[in-house]
Amino acid sequence: MSVLIVGLSHRSAPIDVLEQVAVDPDGAASLTARVHAGQHVEEALVLSTCNRLEVVAEAGTFHGALAEVGDALCAASGLSREELTPHLYVHHDERAVAHLFSVASGLDSMAVGESQILGQLRDALADAQRSDHVGPVLNPLLQQALRVGKRAHAETAIDEVSRSLAGLALDRARDVLGDLSAVRAVVVGAGAMSGLAVSRLLRAGSRDVTVVNRTDARSARLAEVHGVRAARWEELWTLIGSADLVLTATGAVGHVVEADDLAAARARAGRSGAPQVLLDLALPRDVDPDVSRLSGVRLWGLSELQREGAGEDHGAATDAALRAVQQLVDQEVTGYLVDRRAARLGPTLAALRDSAARVVDAEMARLDQRLPHLPVEERAELRRTVQRVVDKLLHTPTVRVKQLHRSEGPGDYAHALRELFDLDPHEVALAPTPALTMPRALDPTSVPPEAPGAGEVSS
Repeated sequence: MSVLIVGLSHRSAPIDVLEQVAVDPDGAASLTARVHAGQHVEEALVLSTCNRLEVVAEAGTFHGALAEVGDALCAASGLSREELTPHLYVHHDERAVAHLFSVASGLDSMAVGESQILGQLRDALADAQRSDHVGPVLNPLLQQALRVGKRAHAETAIDEVSRSLAGLALDRARDVLGDLSAVRAVVVGAGAMSGLAVSRLLRAGSRDVTVVNRTDARSARLAEVHGVRAARWEELWTLIGSADLVLTATGAVGHVVEADDLAAARARAGRSGAPQVLLDLALPRDVDPDVSRLSGVRLWGLSELQREGAGEDHGAATDAALRAVQQLVDQEVTGYLVDRRAARLGPTLAALRDSAARVVDAEMARLDQRLPHLPVEERAELRRTVQRVVDKLLHTPTVRVKQLHRSEGPGDYAHALRELFDLDPHEVALAPTPALTMPRALDPTSVPPEAPGAGEVSS
């Protein structure tokens, strides 16, 4: 296994750079296909959220794959290497596994501990599976990452202290508008983040929530699921002008809400100076930053939420929960790497057993030449006896090499076995490799119910 991760996130890049590299689902698919077509890449997956873009690859050669992934990211973003490189991070092998498990557990999210990233990771893996861009290396690794994320939320207190972007945004709205049960709210967009926002609004007691989307069928479907009102796109400005709270998450290219249009809509509704909160959870931005100049209007986008969320005092309970998740991640990383190392021994051990079987066959053939009239029953018993001797001779070194492989780290015990037993490297290469006990098909129950499918982004 040689796993390479190249990416950028809110931890390594400012929001304006993340906006430039943001890709929609079609763009993510194109990026994955380009990386997968590289000479030095065997498998590939792209994880794209509102605050990260990562390429996960199985690298045939590290430097060759790194160059190909870098070229693909530059082509997808339109940025030069000089512009992009300062914001990139690179993880390889063990560090790549640790990073994926941390991401799946919510430890690397802008809103630490949020669970929506699991939906994004699940969808990215499903897309890569359908396109045959993942195989025996990335498929089990990503499935295990999903399981680790699920364990983090099921076995620690992270859900009690985690704050999703939507939850953090609504806290800011509450600071301005007070009790959200009395506000008139409009959610623009019908993706997973919009669904999460509607859910959070209803949990906060909001009774007047309307969903509007360019595609009426999608807004109607989201509204029906949550029991709120859906409106046509033509009603957008009437709704926004009279709303107390507007939350946008459309994923559109360019601003959906311009300052001049908002001013005119508020004037028509007779609310030019009334308090209004706009929460822009889209990347690229849905809302023109100039709306903040309008009287009574407060705007929070991803960059503001990032700064304010990072400055919060998490408290002892949160710190304890995060430590518990980190310990779980560390244990899972160790276990996964041990299992992978053990799996690498499989072809060598299989070749060793084949070699021993050939020795037994050769000796029995020699016995047949010397004692051609040996009764069938006696010959069978002799073969069983010889086989037992061979099995016992191989048992101790086989068990011991597995123990050493697990307890003493990545020594090349497979090479030692090949040398000691004079195994043909070509035969070892053709021997079967035991698969990890992970099915190819994704288990839809492996993602918590509040992870509706788009993870950190979603529009």
